[in-house]
Amino acid sequence: MPSQVFCNRTAAASGRVRNVLAALLGRNGGMWRTHEVKCVSTSSGDTVNIGEISYKVKVPRSPELVPVKHVSDSLPQAVIQHLRWLMQKDLLGQDVFLIGPPGPLRRSIAMQYLELTKREVEYVALSRDTTESDLKQRREIRSGTAYYLDQCAVRAATEGRVLVLEGLEKAERNVLPVLNNLLENREMQLEDGRFLMAAGRYDKLLQKHSKEELESRKIVRVSEEFRVIALGLPVPKYKGSPLDPPLRSRFQSRDVSYLPFKDQLELLYAAGPNIPAERLSQLLSLATTLCSQESSNLGLPDFPVDNLLPAVRVLSTFPMMSSQQLVSRLYPYESMLADEGRAAVEGVLRRFELLDAHHQAAPSAVLTVSSARDTRGHAEVKLRVAGKDVTFQVPAGTQERGLPDSRHAFISTPGHAQLIAEMMQSHMAKDMCLIGPKGCGKSVIAREFAEMLGYSTEPIMLYQDMTARDLLQQRYTLPNGDTAWRPSPLVTAAIEGKLLLLDGVHRVNLGTLAVLSRLLHDRELDLYDGTRLLRWDKYQTLKEQLQLSDQQLQERSILPIHPSFRVLALAEPPVTCAGTSGGQQWLSPELLTMFLYHTVTPLAKAEEMSLIRGLVPSVPKEAAENLLDLTHSLRQTNDLTAQSLASYLSTRKLLRICRRLSRFPGESITHAVHKACLSRFLPSLARAALERSLAGCVQDSAGTPGSRELRCMVKDGVLTIGDVSAPVYKPNEDIKVPDTLFYDNPQHMMVMEDMLKDFLFGEHLLLVGNQGVGKNKIVDRFLHLLNRPREYLQLHRDTTVQTLTLQPSVRNGIIIYEDSPLVKAATLGHVLVIDEADKAPTNVTCILKTLVESGEMILADGRRIISEPRHATAKPGTIAMHQDFRMLVLANRPGFPFLGNDFFGALGDIFSCHAVDNPKPEAELAMLKQYGPDVPDATLQRLVAAFGELRSMADQGTITYPYSTREVVNIVKHLQKFPDEGLSNVLRNVFDFDSYNRDMREVLTETLHKHGIPVGATPGAVHLAKELLLPEVKMTGYWTLNRAGSSHSRRLCPNETHPIEVKGPAFLRVQRYPCSRRESRALTFTEERAHWQIPMNEVNIICDVTTRNDCIYVATCNPVSLYCMEKDGRAIRCMELYDVFPGTIGGVWQPLVTVAALGSPLDGQVVLHEEQSNTVLHLDLETGAVRRLILPLDGERPAPRAPGWWGSKEQQVEYKMCHDFVHKNWLLFYQEDGRQLKVLDVLEGQVHSIALPISLKSVFLVAEDRWLLVESNTNAKFLLTKPTRTAAGDSTVCQLQSVSEDSVRSGHGATSAGASVLHMMSCEELPHENLSAAVEQKIVSPNRVLADSGSFARIVVGFPELMSPNEVYSFQRDVGLSVTGSGDGGPHASLRGALRSGTVKRHNCISLLSANQVIRALPPNKVPLKDIYPKGVTPPMTAAYLEVADLSSKRVKYIPVPRSMTVSPYTSWLSKVSDSDVLVAPLGPGGVVTVDTGGHIRLWETGLDTLQRSLMEWRNMIGVDERRPAQITVQKDSNMDVSAPKHGKSDPMNSPHVGGNMWAGGTGGRDTAGLGGKGGPYRLDAGHKVFQVSQAEKDAVPEDVRRAAREMADQAFKARLKEIEMSEFDAAAYERFSAAVRRPVQALRIILDSLQAKGTERRWMKNQPLGELDDAKIIDGLVGERTIYKRRGELDPEPGSPQLKPKRLRVLVDVSGSMYRFNGVDGRLERCVEAVCMVMEALENYQHKFKYDVVGHSGDGCDIELVRADKVPKNNKQRLQVLKTMHAHAQFCMSGDATLQGTDASIKELAREEADERFVVVLSDANLERYGIQPERFAQVLTSDPRVSAFAIFIGSLGDQAERLQKTLPAGRSFVAMDTKKIPQILQQIFTSTMLSSASA
Repeated sequence: MPSQVFCNRTAAASGRVRNVLAALLGRNGGMWRTHEVKCVSTSSGDTVNIGEISYKVKVPRSPELVPVKHVSDSLPQAVIQHLRWLMQKDLLGQDVFLIGPPGPLRRSIAMQYLELTKREVEYVALSRDTTESDLKQRREIRSGTAYYLDQCAVRAATEGRVLVLEGLEKAERNVLPVLNNLLENREMQLEDGRFLMAAGRYDKLLQKHSKEELESRKIVRVSEEFRVIALGLPVPKYKGSPLDPPLRSRFQSRDVSYLPFKDQLELLYAAGPNIPAERLSQLLSLATTLCSQESSNLGLPDFPVDNLLPAVRVLSTFPMMSSQQLVSRLYPYESMLADEGRAAVEGVLRRFELLDAHHQAAPSAVLTVSSARDTRGHAEVKLRVAGKDVTFQVPAGTQERGLPDSRHAFISTPGHAQLIAEMMQSHMAKDMCLIGPKGCGKSVIAREFAEMLGYSTEPIMLYQDMTARDLLQQRYTLPNGDTAWRPSPLVTAAIEGKLLLLDGVHRVNLGTLAVLSRLLHDRELDLYDGTRLLRWDKYQTLKEQLQLSDQQLQERSILPIHPSFRVLALAEPPVTCAGTSGGQQWLSPELLTMFLYHTVTPLAKAEEMSLIRGLVPSVPKEAAENLLDLTHSLRQTNDLTAQSLASYLSTRKLLRICRRLSRFPGESITHAVHKACLSRFLPSLARAALERSLAGCVQDSAGTPGSRELRCMVKDGVLTIGDVSAPVYKPNEDIKVPDTLFYDNPQHMMVMEDMLKDFLFGEHLLLVGNQGVGKNKIVDRFLHLLNRPREYLQLHRDTTVQTLTLQPSVRNGIIIYEDSPLVKAATLGHVLVIDEADKAPTNVTCILKTLVESGEMILADGRRIISEPRHATAKPGTIAMHQDFRMLVLANRPGFPFLGNDFFGALGDIFSCHAVDNPKPEAELAMLKQYGPDVPDATLQRLVAAFGELRSMADQGTITYPYSTREVVNIVKHLQKFPDEGLSNVLRNVFDFDSYNRDMREVLTETLHKHGIPVGATPGAVHLAKELLLPEVKMTGYWTLNRAGSSHSRRLCPNETHPIEVKGPAFLRVQRYPCSRRESRALTFTEERAHWQIPMNEVNIICDVTTRNDCIYVATCNPVSLYCMEKDGRAIRCMELYDVFPGTIGGVWQPLVTVAALGSPLDGQVVLHEEQSNTVLHLDLETGAVRRLILPLDGERPAPRAPGWWGSKEQQVEYKMCHDFVHKNWLLFYQEDGRQLKVLDVLEGQVHSIALPISLKSVFLVAEDRWLLVESNTNAKFLLTKPTRTAAGDSTVCQLQSVSEDSVRSGHGATSAGASVLHMMSCEELPHENLSAAVEQKIVSPNRVLADSGSFARIVVGFPELMSPNEVYSFQRDVGLSVTGSGDGGPHASLRGALRSGTVKRHNCISLLSANQVIRALPPNKVPLKDIYPKGVTPPMTAAYLEVADLSSKRVKYIPVPRSMTVSPYTSWLSKVSDSDVLVAPLGPGGVVTVDTGGHIRLWETGLDTLQRSLMEWRNMIGVDERRPAQITVQKDSNMDVSAPKHGKSDPMNSPHVGGNMWAGGTGGRDTAGLGGKGGPYRLDAGHKVFQVSQAEKDAVPEDVRRAAREMADQAFKARLKEIEMSEFDAAAYERFSAAVRRPVQALRIILDSLQAKGTERRWMKNQPLGELDDAKIIDGLVGERTIYKRRGELDPEPGSPQLKPKRLRVLVDVSGSMYRFNGVDGRLERCVEAVCMVMEALENYQHKFKYDVVGHSGDGCDIELVRADKVPKNNKQRLQVLKTMHAHAQFCMSGDATLQGTDASIKELAREEADERFVVVLSDANLERYGIQPERFAQVLTSDPRVSAFAIFIGSLGDQAERLQKTLPAGRSFVAMDTKKIPQILQQIFTSTMLSSASA
């Protein structure tokens, strides 16, 4: 560094900078030869001397093309050296290439040289849209004839000008080589037939031929003054295409890097003379350091050194300004760099003492803005900075200026006021760019800034496919057909001095934006039609030099750029990748040189509150505070998933929510937030994070609107939906008002009510939902109700910005633009419905943003839509937007399988969003009934349930297709029209899409079968139980009530009444469990209707079951619990009463409970009775209230029990409860061998005690006022009648009469009294027709049905009302039940057969009076199995048989009840409950419910009438194929018979083969090994697309061919095992694990495919010679251009774009000793092994997407290598070896747990690796407490590094360990998977949540 540079500056700065930057200067530290530039004027002309090099200047022919005002008074020596070199090359006649870093320096040097030498210039800014015609010749139509017009390269060559080509690296390949010959030989063949020839050769020809002759041959001379100066960036350091070698060889290159430190510093001194030299040197030192190679190696973009000059001008005006703030405007490192990059930049700032932001105050606000007195087009701005007022001048617009905060639409906050003040500072020096997230207020701030300075704004929405022509000029046709160029709004804004708003800089391609580089740096612009725009002062200089008027310059196509013109760009922050300094940057080094940058940070909480209160003053304060608490908690969290949600709650959306809350204060905040975030379609992890944040921040009563009744009505011109009303529109014409068939349902009505609320606010609406949920129907109905005309626009992947607004066409050679529906709607005030918005690219649909936000849109024909009518009328070519214009946008939800674009993510911020889901089951059922009024309700219910489960599976990721209401409606329409068509056949209309996917077919079939849809069943598959004949009914005796005269036969029993003592209530938790009800009639029709399992432990014991209406109640003990469920199996409620009953100490006390369900008005409440302790509990299953009802003690109190009564061996006293009339809310209790009855009236709260003269054995309630009592000793029967009044007094007494039983002497088989045990007696009588059928005689009489051990059934005719002898008719058994031996059942007898002890408590006998049936549950050893099953048929393993005795048909059948999968170990306890493993209760008129000892509930139909109706419905669902007409199928038979299986030939080229029988690995063929064919020996995948033959064709393969194929497959399998050295035993072992996860593997592969399914979508390639006509190139086509087409293709990666890396996954598995130890308890090790097997199989062949490894941890260490990332298992043997290693390690490792250390080490290791995303999935048991691992510490480790997404999946748990641990870990970071099938769904949640985070970053 020359010391004289600092001689007049401070020594401190000199010393500090010299040491740091000595290595950065290059070129020997600045040892340059000094040269001077001299211009010498002589009589012979001017001469320019640079050092010793001279150039004689010639007089230009077109002086207006000579650059002006580029040469400064003093040029740095570095620049002079470059000029000298250029002069040398010019004198040599060589073309040059100035290469260097981004910035205007290279262009400035070229223009300075051309100005010095007075050379005319042709300038072209190259872009990816530049074509050959832009360089050579372009056709234009003049007077109906197409002419070729020379373009820049041809004009420069023929006129002797200098062609300046800037941005060669941005041009597409094969465009610039058209200049190769012109550069090398100065020759070029033109399209108009002319030939450009080098000057020397032309002059030689001129000696032989005349000039006219050469012109006639179209030979044109290339001037010897023609030169080319190319300007470009070095590639590959910067993005772009490298130079084509032939092109590169034709240039002489010159490195034009940054100016040397000395020269740059001198420039800064000149720009800021009042700034301390040390400060300037520090800034320059920082810039030079950030441009060094070391900085580039860190991934930091180059510092824009050229912008230091305008920044120093700002600093000169504001010397108190912070240097760090200034650097942030030049180099916004906090916005564009990740953590490591920011740390590196701050380190350099600290090194040069520039971290002074905390010490220097920023400008606080703009105080005043006024017109400058002495400078036209400027304004004086006064700022308050550090307590001082500073006044300075800035460019201003021509409109009236507004004062700060003078407009009501803008609420100023301290943050925004400071930002606008900082923008004022930057505005004085350079164009600006605002960077901020969506919805933070960038557009509002820009408009406020413009109004303060009197600017008229020109908003331009940028989009990805925008071309340079779209930015600058568009072609159009004049009325006479001539082609012309129309200036773009950008050019108009530059000429008129507007503020140009470039919205979406982050979206547009950098190569397109680069054409503005010269405009932004130099305020010069060359347009396609040859027009040049010059900076105002340059224009005035040129005007003075040439002595031309404005009109004359305009005729020469030179126009001035208004001095007030400024550019303000708006952009979203770049995506920064954790772990790298840069990321996916749009903010490139080149773009950094174009603007000064300001970051719009989200508002502070207080500022946002003041903003909301200012704009929406009536919003409830508490609601706004809750809303802001939630938003800021999401913004400030470290959880990436939660952070991604914050982007959905921008300030704009918060204002929208608050406006609704102010208008509708009763609206739920939670509902509003869910609506704004569209939480219905968020990944489950993100949804859980939102729910947790809502619970912590929002004190809201309801998350969604209640199920209130919504009504829709139009009355007196007012539409009312729910609580919202709006006037009905009165259109000029109603032709376009939609009218559609719509059936109201509550869910859609709620959506329309929400829509109407937002519609009243003037909002544009966005409806998002799956396909077929009714979005179009809702919108059409909504508009029909409002009477609003509609314009419809459907988007697709080929939609362009042009077609979205206008549709061009050619008529008589003139381009005519047809208005699109969008323009029509905006003009006429219609509602525009945009359908399928997600199908169009978001860079196309984003142009809607300006239309919604600013109310402006520029059309392709130059017209402009403006929302302000006064502006529209004042300007030509403008369209006033109608005030009634609205947009309703429809889109599918983002993500797989729709494969659309995320319209909501891109533009959801500017719309009011509504989620449309499938209707709830009740609403869907009601709607389907309207579509199919004649379709049976049962069919509709099955469809709703089945499709509801399929949708749930789609949400969980189990299946890919989200079946919608549309499919169900179509099915119902078909059934309504063709009722004889079977449901199974009609379902094929929907599910035939999946018929070729075996796994999907299995899932669908299983789901449909679960809900009772008999897919695949045949009408003859009816398997009802075999019927046997009942014995002949005979009258076997009489029952006679002793008459009322005998004192012995008539006794009076006193009755006392006492109030009930109630203790409680205590409130217990009512747990809810899902009920997986499965219909049993899937493939066969049996008596069993449905079954499901209640969630009980294996030690629980079923004690009782009862029913009430459609509810089923099951009581269990050990511990005592009550389960309640409806028969349709929706959900199961459970109350555990462990705290109410004492525990079973030592297993001695074995309680038995019975349950009774109360009637109206106590519906839903039950009474629970424990028989040993006589505990009576009243339970309310709705509230969880438990009350104890204490009955009064008997008159004879039993002796007090010893303290250890539960351990006594004595016989326990037992109490019984009779609940036949519980529906009347009273029950009867008695004690066995007791002498008292207690009648409990629950409703009145009283107990009636009745003293008896006899000891009781049992009681049967035969009527409400007559009870049959059986004496304990003699089995004598008594009838108790109550109540009657005695003559002696008023006390209520009951009358007891004995019942005598007399046999018929002539009869046979008469039984003496007491010989048979009475099991059941009905409380009501048989209907008269049933009675007549049973006794085989027409009779009308009171009667009762009873059952005992000696008969199937008995009927007592006349009992209990008639006093005469009552006849007893019996269906007598040959052998009584009490006589049947326990061994009769053989090996299939009950499991507890020999263990039964004592008398059972339940006889399991019920009567179905309406069906005329008596039903018992019998153990297998009491069933005549030999009569039921044919000889040689082994009876099935059953829990019991249902004996159904039908008294009408005189038949009995035995229905087998399947065995329980689990049996309680307490067998003796079980044996006291029932003599079979099943309990039974009636359910409805012809149904029965059973529950076995394992808790399996089954519903049965036994009544003949109900069975016949069900069988008819079942067969109707199947349908009959013969009734169907012939149909056309798409399955094509090959018409080729199979012969013999064979492997087939191997194709060395591995070409795809379809059909035939020659090649191995083909698809859809026959005989050979392949996929999708028939008759082949085995499957062979060659990696090609599969063509599947139909299943019917495969089924037609002969049996011998199948057998041969099977044998060949076995041989090939063994050969494969031998090849991989795997035994058949090992193969079987591996198959055990693989088969268990086969379906999860398929589900996981579907998820993996969905991650990058959109990545393979092809894009439009433009400027093609073949393809589809590009609408934007129609005029080019008219004039004869060739490259006017576009076609789909796979685009190459953008030059310089970062390489995509695979995702990195580590599976950390627990192989500790506890996994082996507790595997027998919950199978955790098996699940772990299956999970690893699933991951290995699913990720096979996905190495390009996922790089994975598997590491174990145990007491032996935390990094046990199981699968290496670079050596993954490739076959089953290697995978089996991994599984064996896991199992063996868990068996033999040391005790201990390394979950914490393993997780920490894995996260740190993956953080160091390069990857797209990084995942650590920890598979572990929840046994952390045992090893002292605190959950908080584990949570800290999981979230320790934001670059790695770590998750824990607990696959083993003792008790509720896993659930408790999950609650303590961060939301979405932990899962419980006690079933391996859940792991794919969990991995899907993990992947989709991270995709959401990265998309919102």
